[in-house]
Amino acid sequence: MPGFDEQQSGEELWWNEWYAHTPEPCDSCHGQRLNPTALGVRFRERSIAALAADSVSASARFFARLRLGPRERQIARDLLAEIRARLKFLERVGLGYLQLDRAAPTLSGGEAQRIRLAAQLGSNLQGVCYVLDEPTIGLHPRDNEILLESLAELTGNRNTLVVVEHDEETIRRADHVLDLGPAAGVHGGEVVGAGTVRELTANPRSTTGRFLREPLLHPARPHRPVNPSTARLTLAGVTLHNIRGRDVHIPLGRLVVITGVSGSGKSTLARDVLYANLRRRLVSGAASGRARRRGANGALIGCAAVHGLEQLDRVLEVDQTPIGKTPRSCPATYIGFWDEIRRIYAGTTEARMRGYTASRFSFNTAGGRCEACEGQGVRTIEMSFLPDVKVLCDVCGGRRFNSETLAVRWREASIGDVLAMNVDDAARFFAAHARVYHALKLLQDVGLGYLTLGQPSPTLSGGEAQRIKLVTELAKVRDEVARGPRARPRHTLYVLDEPTVGLHMADVEKLIQVLHRLVAAGNTAVVVEHNLDVMAEADWILDMGPEAGDSGGRIVAQGPPAQVARRRRHSHTGRVLDEFLRERTRSEAGPEAECA
Repeated sequence: MPGFDEQQSGEELWWNEWYAHTPEPCDSCHGQRLNPTALGVRFRERSIAALAADSVSASARFFARLRLGPRERQIARDLLAEIRARLKFLERVGLGYLQLDRAAPTLSGGEAQRIRLAAQLGSNLQGVCYVLDEPTIGLHPRDNEILLESLAELTGNRNTLVVVEHDEETIRRADHVLDLGPAAGVHGGEVVGAGTVRELTANPRSTTGRFLREPLLHPARPHRPVNPSTARLTLAGVTLHNIRGRDVHIPLGRLVVITGVSGSGKSTLARDVLYANLRRRLVSGAASGRARRRGANGALIGCAAVHGLEQLDRVLEVDQTPIGKTPRSCPATYIGFWDEIRRIYAGTTEARMRGYTASRFSFNTAGGRCEACEGQGVRTIEMSFLPDVKVLCDVCGGRRFNSETLAVRWREASIGDVLAMNVDDAARFFAAHARVYHALKLLQDVGLGYLTLGQPSPTLSGGEAQRIKLVTELAKVRDEVARGPRARPRHTLYVLDEPTVGLHMADVEKLIQVLHRLVAAGNTAVVVEHNLDVMAEADWILDMGPEAGDSGGRIVAQGPPAQVARRRRHSHTGRVLDEFLRERTRSEAGPEAECA
């Protein structure tokens, strides 16, 4: 079944019919939603469905130019004022490119949040406390400026705004900042700083203050050159949504960032065309491991041809979807080092005396797991007419295994104790076991040292899930090296759509290092991103635009960051990147370059 994979059990509430396949337009109304009688009613020779198919900006122009007769003016006097005002507010928060009939499930989180913000701007309420959770998600720096002006207008109406945010510009414009930390998980939860940005910057305990005081300098490592001899992947004649007939060249073995204002066609290019076609066309070869074209996969999606496929072995989208759908799934099982831990426990004297094998220490199969909770550590209690409630298993106390299995100890710790360890503690515990320690060290490198090994996957945030997927890929790089120098490393093209969502500036720094490590291993990373720190680290930037919707869909600038910055007159990205690089560029001829 499309959309259903081996990690699902069929009982997940979020998996449903709309996820399984793309819905087809209705044969009767052709997607217009209304019956012929309703569509027969016309105003200025247009049905209401035709009017709703326009973008916000096009609708605003239509109503601005509208000239009414005496009777029409009397009917529409109050209506027109409301319509024009609401369209104006949507344009002010940067959503002029959205169609009025756009289905709500297709909106990004940032778009949905800005729509709610536009509604509040139009209400003219005073004395309201608004709570916003990362309103800059998915916003280009140009659109971020528009958003911040809208927030300032809300505060100007004697309202209070409480904003959860990682964006540097938003933090700098705040009147009062509360900084939580000093680190994450069990090492956090404390208010380490409270006051103005200047006071936070001077606070030695504040990680946020340190990054505001000493921002990242770029590039962290010399840019990889892109020249005529660089291998490329070419998408010929890309035509989908607002992209019309463009040829796109992506240098391979490089960190490639696709950027542009919100709605300019970035995700269409990276996910709907690049990833969708490569996923359909690439298949693992036979013993040689070389990629081959899949001949019977149907037509290409959104482009005329794809050139350069023979240089790739596989494609992988590293997104923020959950890494597991049941509580039994956890970071240790997803990354794969749990099997090694099970073998360690199966090799103890106590386990061999009892005849236990590695399967005894699996909470996914019967035998060693707690059967009361079936290895989940929690039990689900069905509540009539109310949502189900999950409680800690009263038999195993959340440790997932039965008492006989927990009696086996290694270095005075049972396997249940290992599941309860956080990554930092586990790294010290397994320091002598290279395979386990390597995976745990990678988790520390991406800033996930606070996670417990047995934390249920559904409780992980999107950013945590994405970084765990990156760790899994980095662990594979080590496995390929272990096969020996004669084994040809697999060339993987990674597609990441805004991986910095929900990440603090300190976590962004770690993410950049992970991306560089993936590319240094001979892979290609294609990142859709608005974060200026990530843009500045790119080997190659593709800037979409110049605007959103029908006014976008073109590549307005491409090249290394410094070259895109010189296109400031034609590119919104070039303008903000030029200002950014002036302040935060380090010489590539410094010590870092010599070490490289």
